[in-house]
Amino acid sequence: MGLAGVLWSEAEVGDGADSTPAPACRMGFDPETIEGLTHHRASYLPLRFDCVRADGSVYVSDPDLVWMNWTAVVLALTAALLFIGMHYRVELAARRTAVR
Repeated sequence: MGLAGVLWSEAEVGDGADSTPAPACRMGFDPETIEGLTHHRASYLPLRFDCVRADGSVYVSDPDLVWMNWTAVVLALTAALLFIGMHYRVELAARRTAVR
């Protein structure tokens, strides 16, 4: 979902009238936030779509990407722990069989 969101935001840039700067950086933000917007930066690992102002300050266009990044990290750690636990269980069973 997050990858599709970043790809979609990236694809909207330069796609027709009123597409630059990125619509994701303009929609849903007050005029003070958007003031001085020059370009954007997209990142796929971690998922980010940052909007950059002329003074160099940055704001995140989609805060939902933050929880998606954390969810991916938690799922990767869970998978690693389950993998390690599975190998530990197999080794423990082999040791018990060898002792008998």
